[in-house]
Amino acid sequence: MLEIERDPDGAVVLNGRLDAAQAPAAQSFLDQVQGVVTLDCGQLEYISSAGLGVLLKTQKRLLATGGKLRLVRLKPHLRDIFTYSGFDQLFEIEAGS
Repeated sequence: MLEIERDPDGAVVLNGRLDAAQAPAAQSFLDQVQGVVTLDCGQLEYISSAGLGVLLKTQKRLLATGGKLRLVRLKPHLRDIFTYSGFDQLFEIEAGS
């Protein structure tokens, strides 16, 4: 299960698992964001290749209009996934968990 919402500061908060079952809902939500978007991943437990695809599609769309995704509070095991996949080169990832 995945919960995705905006916090009072405007960051997008991900809570739960971003997998193939949750990817369409996450994509629908992220299709609405614009500009520089902070993704708070502090409560994200898991991300699958489908979830990475959602983030990549969103990143490409935002970069085309001068925006980007910033990932913050990424847990170490998830940061490893970004590093091993090379996605750490595609996203701004703030250190710390």
